[in-house]
Amino acid sequence: MDELQNLRRDIDAIDRELVELFRRRMDVTARVGAYKRERGIPVLDQERERQVLRNKGELAGEELRPAVVTLFQTVMALSRRQQRDMLGQGADNPGVRRWREARDAQRQPIPAPRVAYQGEPGAYSEQAALDFFGGSVRAAGLEQFEDCFLALREGRADYAVLPIENSSTGAIRQIYDLLTQYECYMVGETTVKVEHCLMALPGASLESITHVYSHEQGLFQCERYLNAHHGWKQVPQADTAGSAKMVADSGDLTKAAICSARAAELYGLEILARGINHNTQNTTRFVVVSPRLELRPGADKVSTLFVLPHEAGSLHEVLTVFAVHGLNMVKLESRPMPGRSWEYMFFLEFTGAPGDPAVGDALHELAQTTGEFRVLGWFPSNLGQEQEHAFHVKRTGEKAGP
Repeated sequence: MDELQNLRRDIDAIDRELVELFRRRMDVTARVGAYKRERGIPVLDQERERQVLRNKGELAGEELRPAVVTLFQTVMALSRRQQRDMLGQGADNPGVRRWREARDAQRQPIPAPRVAYQGEPGAYSEQAALDFFGGSVRAAGLEQFEDCFLALREGRADYAVLPIENSSTGAIRQIYDLLTQYECYMVGETTVKVEHCLMALPGASLESITHVYSHEQGLFQCERYLNAHHGWKQVPQADTAGSAKMVADSGDLTKAAICSARAAELYGLEILARGINHNTQNTTRFVVVSPRLELRPGADKVSTLFVLPHEAGSLHEVLTVFAVHGLNMVKLESRPMPGRSWEYMFFLEFTGAPGDPAVGDALHELAQTTGEFRVLGWFPSNLGQEQEHAFHVKRTGEKAGP
């Protein structure tokens, strides 16, 4: 034990030297910041920082190179923060400007809103709209996800309620892609527990069924149940509730649909089997999208979008921002950029309250560290801790959910 105490004393003595050296380094970087301020030079010089990191890694040797590079990435992030404070937070950055303009043009929540969702009545998306806005909401189902964004842009809807990820099958890529194409904002979120039912016309039975219809992910999530019925042909459709409507309109006792129990009630179908999805904790997260930013009471989750080049250390530099500012990142999703090989769009969410200086600092630093930066929304989190974990362990490449 005496040996351990001696070693700890040695570490404490080295740490005191490190702190003094760090203080001296920050004094010098403050002078660098003053120089940049006087001459209008941006805080971030990415090529210079990459060269510095290469040099530090070479000084450390092979064994310590990764650790030393990580150490200096954090040190340099702290230096940038110091200089950014001196230069007025880089308010001229296009990403920062875009965010400030959206914040200044924010609106209050719309009373008695018109809400769009994708699918037919009885879809899980309609249920999400009812859960978020209440049973009296004026909700209209549209054919495609993009139709909802067009309705927002053209003023035919005040909000759209859209599925963005599923706890079983991960991210719904179409929604992420559309969020990059349209100038919209997330203003809320909710979840719907998915319980798939097999339904058919009155008089049908499991023995009479030959074809089963649903959204491709409804079929995927019920794969084990369906595979136990070898004679059934699985037919993908645009949405689950639309499948129920199609079966009801067909008058065919050989056809069945996979959808919610509510859809069976709406379309006069009989439920032949309940809860046939193999994951009993299957939950879909929906976001409420608005054509203008809203900052609702209790807003505590920030959603952002940015572009990073396919270069070593570029993502680590972003993650360092959150370590430096003590903020909790709760989601990271990436999507390849069409027509731009090896470049990626990242969707990142983190927790933080409006008015928290650390959040403002982090947003400014993200805007200067990344390319094509956008704040997609700042809204009250509506996920429990267990649901957060179920969703956010998912990463890139997951299939779409229903």
